[in-house]
Amino acid sequence: MRECDEFFRQPELAHLPRRRRLTALWQLRTHGSYRQTPEEILIGAQLAWRNHDRCVGRSHWRSLDLIDARSAGCAADLAAACFEHLRRAFDGRAVRSLITVGPPADPGGHPYRIINAQLIRYAGYPAPDGTVIGDPDNVALTDLARRLGWRGAHTAFDVLPLLISAPGEPLRWFPLPPDVVREVPLEHPEHPWFAGLGLKWHAIPAVSNMDLEIGGITYPVAPFNGWYVSTEIGARNLSGHDRYDMLPVIAERLGLDRTSERTLWRDRALVELNIAVLHSYRKAGVYIVDHHTVAKQFVGHIQREAAAGRGCPADWSWINPPMSAGLTPTFHRYYDPPDPTTRPNFVRRN
Repeated sequence: MRECDEFFRQPELAHLPRRRRLTALWQLRTHGSYRQTPEEILIGAQLAWRNHDRCVGRSHWRSLDLIDARSAGCAADLAAACFEHLRRAFDGRAVRSLITVGPPADPGGHPYRIINAQLIRYAGYPAPDGTVIGDPDNVALTDLARRLGWRGAHTAFDVLPLLISAPGEPLRWFPLPPDVVREVPLEHPEHPWFAGLGLKWHAIPAVSNMDLEIGGITYPVAPFNGWYVSTEIGARNLSGHDRYDMLPVIAERLGLDRTSERTLWRDRALVELNIAVLHSYRKAGVYIVDHHTVAKQFVGHIQREAAAGRGCPADWSWINPPMSAGLTPTFHRYYDPPDPTTRPNFVRRN
């Protein structure tokens, strides 16, 4: 009840008549739920983005747009809504901040749910020697998809199907249509051999494994996207030892001395990989932001929030980039501590 009352008292909803808040409170108290309008969901999702303590890109929270998919009645309907989300999120000209909101949990408490952490994920296949072909982060998801009947090509960048759980249905999988998966092949502006590594990444980071909580209502299907920070791809996904682990290969091709960590070969390879990411996305016409720029944007966001009389809770370890953090303005400062009770918000599942 408190979350509902506080939500309708937000300044962004001040234009609504008082009776709307009272009606929502009565319905929530009497029936355990109420139906929010598309406007209320959109504003709630924007506020959830603004409130989310792990996002460094939330200065653009007002730009978020909505696909209302609450009328979806089965897993196939939700899959179609997710595919439409990916089409709208990148139309060949610009990356658009977007959220798709599906039905809340049914009266029996059985939720619709997307199993994938993001709408687009690459498969991971364990090899007999202990290595992984593809993305080690998705080995369990790949195994689940295969047990359901999906078969990949065993390449390093097989796009996994979308796995969706819906009330009254067995867990189902849906292959992503080719037109919704825009990928960027990576090349380097100074090293022609880089393209031969066969690296690529997708254009849209659509997070799909978090609950959206607005005004006392929980939406367990709420995939949303902004755009990539280059270091998410170059300094985590492709370089992490527990991910694609490309730094030794790149260092070798660069002719770097890897006999000691003191040569900083990892750092030098990491910079070149991130240069390739920024160059390739720019060349492909897919918007991406570098870690220096997004850090400056976030500091500006904090200042605007302070001017509006609001704090800005932030998880320091997520706000700072995984490379050259000490060179960014987000590094040498403290933040309001994360508050897990803040709503509206995107809530991580156990």
